[in-house]
Amino acid sequence: MVTRSAELFSEAPRCTQCGRILPDVYEEDDICPVCKEANLFAEVKDFIRENDVREMDVAEHFDIPVSKVRKWIREGRIQYKGEVGQTISGIHCQICGKPIEFGTLCPECHRMQGLQIVAKQYAEQKSEMRFFNKNK
Repeated sequence: MVTRSAELFSEAPRCTQCGRILPDVYEEDDICPVCKEANLFAEVKDFIRENDVREMDVAEHFDIPVSKVRKWIREGRIQYKGEVGQTISGIHCQICGKPIEFGTLCPECHRMQGLQIVAKQYAEQKSEMRFFNKNK
């Protein structure tokens, strides 16, 4: 027995890649925005691998904002390909301010942050210790 809501969902337009239901007013391709973004990112990644480009070149080639390319770099999804020590302008470590190639932290601050997390966990474990027969 098929319910009325099941009939409505079966007739709704769907993304050809992932199967998500598309809104009736969606006038673009038969691909949802999430899949479009994933496809664009894959194309950008391939383009960067095959060419010696900067963030401006990528933005112009794909007609996307430079901020989107820089966001992917900050997220660590793509890395700037250049000479050793060369970085993208405007991307700096959030802790020490040193210019970085990708992500949000330089390797030193990332390592120190990891050590602080371990030290905090150790301190929490130590404070939870209980002593039996403490008065003896």
